Amino acid sequence: MNMPNERPKWLMLYAAVALIACGSQCFAANPPDADQKGPVFLKEPTNRIDFSNSTGAEIECKASGNPMPEIIWIRSDGTAVGDVPGLRQISSDGKLVFPPFRAEDYRQEVHAQVYACLARNQFGSIISRDVHVRAVVHQFYQTRVIDEFVLRGNSATLKCLVPSFVADFIDVEGWIDEEGVEIRRPLPDDSIDGKYLVLPSGELHIREVGPEDGYKSYQCRTKHRLTGETRLSATKGRLVITEPVGSVSPQLNGNGNQEHITLTRVPKMGSVTLMCPAQAYPVPFFRWYKFIEGTTRKQAVVLNDRVKQVSGTLIIKDAVVEDSGKYLCVVNNSVGGESVETVLTVTAPLSAKIDPPTQTVDFGRPAVFTCQYTGNPIKTVSWMKDGKVIGHSEPVLRIESVKKEDKGMYQCFVRNDQESAEASAELKLGGRFDPPVIRQAFQEETMEPGPSVFLKCVAGGNPTPEISWELDGKKIANNDRYQVGQYVTVNGDVVSYLNITSVHANDGGLYKCIAKSKVGVAEHSAKLNVYGLPYIRQMEKKAIVAGETLIVTCPVAGYPIDSIVWERDNRALPINRKQKVFPNGTLIIENVERNSDQATYTCVAKNQEGYSARGSLEVQVMVPPKITPFDFGDTPTNVEDSVSVMCLISNGDLPIDIEWFFNDYGISSYSGINVVKGGKRNSMLSIDSVQARHAGKYSCRAKNHAAAVNYTTELIVNVPPRWILEPTDKAFAQGSDAKVECKADGFPKPQVTWKKAVGDTPGEYKDLKKSDNIRVEEGTLHVDNIQKTNEGYYLCEAINGIGSGLSAVIMISVQAPPEFTEKLRNQTARRGEPAVLQCEAKGEKPIGILWNMNNMRLDPKNDNRYTIREEILSTGVMSSLSIKRTERSDSALFTCVATNAFGSDDASINMIVQEVPEMPYALKVLDKSGRSVQLSWAQPYDGNSPLDRYIIEFKRSRASWSEIDRVIVPGHTTEAQVQKLSPATTYNIRIVAENAIGTSQSSEAVTIITAEEAPSGKPQNIKVEPVNQTTMRVTWKPPPRTEWNGEILGYYVGYKLSNTNSSYVFETINFITEEGKEHNLELQNLRVYTQYSVVIQAFNKIGAGPLSEEEKQFTAEGTPSQPPSDTACTTLTSQTIRVGWVSPPLESANGVIKTYKVVYAPSDEWYDETKRHYKKTASSDTVLHGLKKYTNYTMQVLATTAGGDGVRSVPIHCQTEPDVPEAPTDVKALVMGNAAILVSWRPPAQPNGIITQYTVYSKAEGAETETKTQKVPHYQMSFEATELEKNKPYEFWVTASTTIGEGQQSKSIVAMPSDQVPAKIASFDDTFTATFKEDAKMPCLAVGAPQPEITWKIKGVEFSANDRMRVLPDGSLLIKSVNRQDAGDYSCHAENSIAKDSITHKLIVLAPPQSPHVTLSATTTDALTVKLKPHEGDTAPLHGYTLHYKPEFGEWETSEVSVDSQKHNIESLLCGSRYQVYATGFNNIGAGEASDILNTRTKGQKPKLPEKPRFIEVSSNSVSLHFKAWKDGGCPMSHFVVESKKRDQIEWNQISNNVKPDNNYVVLDLEPATWYNLRITAHNSAGFTVAEYDFATLTVTGGTIAPSRDLPELSAEDTIRIILSNLNLVVPVVAALLVIIIAIIVICILRSKGNHHKDDVVYNQTMGPGATLDKRRPDLRDELGYIAPPNRKLPPVPGSNYNTCDRIKRGRGGLRSNHSTWDPRRNPNLYEELKAPPVPMHGNHYGHAHGNAECHYRHPGMEDEICPYATFHLLGFREEMDPTKAMNFQTFPHQNGHAGPVPGHAGTMLPPGHPGHVHSRSGSQSMPRANRYQRKNSQGGQSSIYTPAPEYDDPANCAEEDQYRRYTRVNSQGGSLYSGPGPEYDDPANCAPEEDQYGSQYGGPYGQPYDHYGSRGSMGRRSIGSARNPGNGSPEPPPPPPRNHDMSNSSFNDSKESNEISEAECDRDHGPRGNYGAVKRSPQPKDQRTTEEMRKLIERNETGPKQLQLQQTNGAGFTAYDTMAV
Repeated sequence: MNMPNERPKWLMLYAAVALIACGSQCFAANPPDADQKGPVFLKEPTNRIDFSNSTGAEIECKASGNPMPEIIWIRSDGTAVGDVPGLRQISSDGKLVFPPFRAEDYRQEVHAQVYACLARNQFGSIISRDVHVRAVVHQFYQTRVIDEFVLRGNSATLKCLVPSFVADFIDVEGWIDEEGVEIRRPLPDDSIDGKYLVLPSGELHIREVGPEDGYKSYQCRTKHRLTGETRLSATKGRLVITEPVGSVSPQLNGNGNQEHITLTRVPKMGSVTLMCPAQAYPVPFFRWYKFIEGTTRKQAVVLNDRVKQVSGTLIIKDAVVEDSGKYLCVVNNSVGGESVETVLTVTAPLSAKIDPPTQTVDFGRPAVFTCQYTGNPIKTVSWMKDGKVIGHSEPVLRIESVKKEDKGMYQCFVRNDQESAEASAELKLGGRFDPPVIRQAFQEETMEPGPSVFLKCVAGGNPTPEISWELDGKKIANNDRYQVGQYVTVNGDVVSYLNITSVHANDGGLYKCIAKSKVGVAEHSAKLNVYGLPYIRQMEKKAIVAGETLIVTCPVAGYPIDSIVWERDNRALPINRKQKVFPNGTLIIENVERNSDQATYTCVAKNQEGYSARGSLEVQVMVPPKITPFDFGDTPTNVEDSVSVMCLISNGDLPIDIEWFFNDYGISSYSGINVVKGGKRNSMLSIDSVQARHAGKYSCRAKNHAAAVNYTTELIVNVPPRWILEPTDKAFAQGSDAKVECKADGFPKPQVTWKKAVGDTPGEYKDLKKSDNIRVEEGTLHVDNIQKTNEGYYLCEAINGIGSGLSAVIMISVQAPPEFTEKLRNQTARRGEPAVLQCEAKGEKPIGILWNMNNMRLDPKNDNRYTIREEILSTGVMSSLSIKRTERSDSALFTCVATNAFGSDDASINMIVQEVPEMPYALKVLDKSGRSVQLSWAQPYDGNSPLDRYIIEFKRSRASWSEIDRVIVPGHTTEAQVQKLSPATTYNIRIVAENAIGTSQSSEAVTIITAEEAPSGKPQNIKVEPVNQTTMRVTWKPPPRTEWNGEILGYYVGYKLSNTNSSYVFETINFITEEGKEHNLELQNLRVYTQYSVVIQAFNKIGAGPLSEEEKQFTAEGTPSQPPSDTACTTLTSQTIRVGWVSPPLESANGVIKTYKVVYAPSDEWYDETKRHYKKTASSDTVLHGLKKYTNYTMQVLATTAGGDGVRSVPIHCQTEPDVPEAPTDVKALVMGNAAILVSWRPPAQPNGIITQYTVYSKAEGAETETKTQKVPHYQMSFEATELEKNKPYEFWVTASTTIGEGQQSKSIVAMPSDQVPAKIASFDDTFTATFKEDAKMPCLAVGAPQPEITWKIKGVEFSANDRMRVLPDGSLLIKSVNRQDAGDYSCHAENSIAKDSITHKLIVLAPPQSPHVTLSATTTDALTVKLKPHEGDTAPLHGYTLHYKPEFGEWETSEVSVDSQKHNIESLLCGSRYQVYATGFNNIGAGEASDILNTRTKGQKPKLPEKPRFIEVSSNSVSLHFKAWKDGGCPMSHFVVESKKRDQIEWNQISNNVKPDNNYVVLDLEPATWYNLRITAHNSAGFTVAEYDFATLTVTGGTIAPSRDLPELSAEDTIRIILSNLNLVVPVVAALLVIIIAIIVICILRSKGNHHKDDVVYNQTMGPGATLDKRRPDLRDELGYIAPPNRKLPPVPGSNYNTCDRIKRGRGGLRSNHSTWDPRRNPNLYEELKAPPVPMHGNHYGHAHGNAECHYRHPGMEDEICPYATFHLLGFREEMDPTKAMNFQTFPHQNGHAGPVPGHAGTMLPPGHPGHVHSRSGSQSMPRANRYQRKNSQGGQSSIYTPAPEYDDPANCAEEDQYRRYTRVNSQGGSLYSGPGPEYDDPANCAPEEDQYGSQYGGPYGQPYDHYGSRGSMGRRSIGSARNPGNGSPEPPPPPPRNHDMSNSSFNDSKESNEISEAECDRDHGPRGNYGAVKRSPQPKDQRTTEEMRKLIERNETGPKQLQLQQTNGAGFTAYDTMAV
């Protein structure tokens, strides 16, 4: 559609819509707000949206503005677009959505429409560029290739013919010849010199065609841009090669009816093909030319890498706009020539921008918008305002005077036929605009003189108007009687009033109030009549321009007035027709002239009594200029002529200004035109040599005080004709319509005529006879249906009477021998069917046609099966040969030969009578691999024609048979291999046979799957981008799907330092299955600004694919880590210093050093950041200018990269040179007596060196005496001038001198000696700076006679001496040891009887900083950010801060913070921990006071419980635990502890205590259909969380079991009743048990006699391997393998140096006293060897009830020894997903009193004196974390020995031990207690004490925490109790003992003298740990048990009531557990 014409219609419609929607808001005159703005497009839709009906489309349109604009979609006619269900909808976010639709639902008004997006808010509207939407319905189409006729040796071009309805979306991908060889489009770097070339436009170019090329056929392969569908052409084309008969001049191919000018468009940077379709023999030579723009001259096209010529075809790659123009291809050979013209337009995308995008213009001011646009071609430029066309088509839009309605949105549109672009700008008004309105006004009034008059006017408007008053046209000013005032009301109206005090008759007249603002004027007038005599006010002189009308009213006062008349020269007016006088005193004179009307006019007013008044008016007439008409003559001017005109001012007042304009522009800017001023009243314009450009309108403008007038005349220039399009020789095929263009311009417009030469040679011409087929239209010669008679020479002439005119002679040739359009074709017929062979010959008739069969004349008379018919056509003759029934003998070459007078031609038809073969059968697969398959088949019936070939067709199983690949197999074979298959792909394969007739039907398809291979493709789109200085992000996409060769499992990403020979470090990344998703990986911990090489390879289950190409990238630039070296400074002058340095070492630059920065400041101001100066330079030295003289400067140099500023160098110091000093800043001269004066002064502000002396100058005033000088030492600030004359004035001044010389002189001061000496102070007001704690002295030197009294005031208070402050004899004040409070004002007062004087000093005290402000800014899990602010009261500049911080149970650490650092990060902190922070400041005086302590904590919590179904997965004999279901609470999980037991058991079995959080874990060897309890403890650095679950395993068949029922609780009475009722069973059992116990005691006593090491008994019970083996798996021990833990140390043997297994094995331990402090020196045998016990019998517990002696079994034959803390693989358990991983377990040190001082638990559990090892809490003091999991052995200790500690000895891990002692296991039958280190013994993440860990979990004072570590028999049924009372929570693990707790129980050994130091003490043995004992309350009441709850819990606990009572006796309350029972 033609948008420029159509657009206004729909925009007008929209405008109406917009105005209705806009309502009144659009015109509300709101003040422009900086935040408010009109709409601007953020995302504008593109010009064209093409989409397939199967995909649909979304068009996004986004705009910004304030308020947010509304988005509306409109059609091209301006109507709003609505939803069409299923076809079009507008989403809530403003998108126009076209969903996919069925073909039958296509609607043109929806799917082929021009839309636009409209954005509007209250400030205006904008419209997007046109959006041409086109939906393409998927419909069947076929492409065709037709035969091409070509002369041998020439180049041929085959075209792929695409139906027009899909042509826009089809691209030619390549061509395929009959052998299946594909000819592809060349790549950018490919050579184009081969025989075949696919042109950019899709044609197949075949060069140097030979006979062999006639046997090949070609198909084109096309691809649909929207659907991606590819297909082959339905027909095959071939070359019909003609042997030339003699020489042939160049012939143009194609449709000969068209003139050979083609128009070609191509987008910028695309490739373009310019064809020159000519053939000739000999092979012609092609040359390409390009016309120089705007001329007929042409130049040869330069061929290069971008512009290439292939035969006659010109190919331009990467076309640019400059390639646009007209091209000419000239074809020549030895016979003749031809030419082809092509006009090429290279399009560039249109874009536009308006400058300025926003402007705010005040009312009445001009506004200019300039549209800047790019692109090609540009057809129109148009402007719109708020969506309405404003009819402006220039790039610059100018509004001369802005009005209110001009505000809004302006848009500039640029368009061409293909696209459009727009830009918008906003015009805002510079204020509100409401023209003034008179809202209330005074009325006419008549009154008596005397009273006062009040006239009032009220006006409104915006801006607020000013109101002025006039009386009879003259402005009223305030005076003693007239008072004008005004004010503004609340609603913005202006009220103005005029007060006239005691009105006179003279005050009468016409009063007017005028309300005026910059946007308009409003006025009101009314008469005030005051009774009195007539009075006429004075009238001012009136100037008027001649020709205008004079209107004047007589200013008459007095009332009533009878008559008002006007007179001139005592004659009453009117005295002529031009004058009119009105009764109200108005005089009008029309068409004023100077001669007749310039005069003095008198106004006379009379009343009835005859009193009159007169007033005079002087009228001055001004005459405007008058220009005498001029012109350039009656006839047009010829080029090169001279012309001139004179602008003569015949009349008008001087001075007159004369200017010339050409086409409304000033002449001065136009070349070739001269202007000469001839006098005051004339000016001449002349042109020496007239050119065509001088034609136009010339204006003379004359201006004086009266007016400005113009006179315009036009210069017409005759221009001789010039060619626009010069004709050239043409050749036309006979019968075509010929058109030859001939165009010229000039002035007058040339007449173009055509003539034809008489005869065959040019020379004589005659006019063309007008006929039907020959006509001339606008210079173009048309010859329709051209014939040979039209051939000849033609003359085109262009004449306009100027010059000789233009002419051109061309030759038009017509060629018309007989011609067959088709030279050779195949025709097939099935045997037995009729056939017709046709030959059509074109050319001049008569044409005779003969038929030959196999080169023998065919005569129908000899065979009645043949019939020949001829049909005469308008273009020639059609001959048809009919065959009734085809026979095999009809397979022959039939040739038809056509002859006429101009020559002959022949055409051949290859007739073939055949049948198609049958389909092949028995297709079998013989062999297959990843990329090939071997096939065999049986040969079918061949259809009586040898089989040419078999075509094996194969496709992927999901593809259709239209998308197949083929393998061509020779017809004589029945086996073939199909190659180039893709691995791991399913293929369907079938075969067809083909003979010369056609192809058979397809065989049955077979399906095969190829084998997998390693990927063959490289990952694609690899990008490596720096994230920061040590991290790079690698992103990539998978290899092409066809190159996966299986399913990709993941990628190996390798990286290394570039330019090194090191190997790649590879990381493995899993494959992302999401379609199109990019993979990415961040490479961390890289070097700063270092180039790394990255490669990626994909892998599948077969192996890894090829490495990608190396991608190199630098990490981000860092800051230089070293400062510039060799920094040095040199003083140049008193104000310049040169600084030089050497660049930092290259390896430390960490980037490219861009500049150096020199930081410098005077040394005494160095620490005041505000006083520092910075200078940047790129060189390695610089000169600092403008420095202070003789000043010490401190300098630092740093290097800067893109990463920022580097390290500063060490400060260096230089002093500028001295110079002469400035003048002393102040001078006083004080009278000391009748002959003496004291001169005092202040030193110069800038001494510029060391002052050597002062010079005092004195001179007697008035006298011509010489000046006296007196040198004064530099330390003296006063001088007493003596021997002066009394009462004589003296002048004094002072200079200072340095070594350089004498400085400027001070101001002069005059004094006179006198007897009267008033009190005066010679000292000056000054500021003194004192340092904290030092002495300060402030001077007060006074003179006077009598001697003045000196007093001091401090801060306004009278000073009284004290021990710190006193007044010295010379009047000075001395302050000792200054403090901060001393700062302030000190005033000194001197007074005698004559006068008094005072001065004020200011004292500044420099002190260390006061406490800074520290506030918390942010927290993370491992860092705190604090803000630092100095104290407001600091006087000295701060140099920096020291930040102090510590964890709750750690040591203080410090960090230095620079003074300019607003925030500081404290990093590497513990997660979820409490911290204390404070800061101190320091300056050059010292460190200051500390800030308040900030208490805070890092983020993070304990692990959080998961949902049971997500965590537990149960089977019949195992349970899977999904640990990823746990949430880490913000602190990373470290590990899990897994414990389980059958529900009816008391004791827990530990499965593993070191399960990593990112794995799944399987607990094996469970019994089917059994209830189990599972306890999980999750650990992170913030603490731990315990969860208990119960579950039932499935039955063997996979079923579930019924839920269990809880037994009813039995009271003590019920229990006794049951026992008594079953005495017959109880008594025998008890008796049997007693016998067994006595027998065991006897055996133990007998065996113990041979054993001296009593402790071994306990040890072997606890540590024997038998105690660890599952009784169901007696063979388990044989599966254990010993593996030493990596990077683990054995625990140190206390008091000794050995730490090896050998030494450990030697140890023997003795019995420990329960009160003793263990001394390692007395017990060197620390550890016991492990010996195997006998197979345990049921009930043969190694630990027994309290007080029983314990047996020690020796087990010979158990030779394998297990070291303490050795790590084992326990193969009975496995981690899910990785059967290769075995659980690591670790033994622990011998626990029965061997591992540390034994705090016996006699007081806790047993009577005093009982051996402490029975319930030893071994290691609780010396190895605090060993108690994290302590076991009670309920079955002989079978599961107790393996308590792993995989992270035993990490020295970084010295956190408080209490966190880890969570569980203590006690044998409910009194067995020994085992303890081992926890699973994360030394995990550094676990060093953070958590606030709630000790408070909310343990819930009470740590009174006697050791009690918690005793046997917890009382907890034996804790799981049952938990299940019953889930609300209470299960018991929580107890806290550790406080390190320095004062134990009241003597059984506890807390000796600090022990030489055993725990791991927890390794780094901070005596740190601040005292707060362990603090009482902390639980914030959660449910975690604390009441006394009643405790009592119930004790009563329920049958297993060990005795122990529990003992525990309570010791005062240890139960602590609440955090365990959750699930």
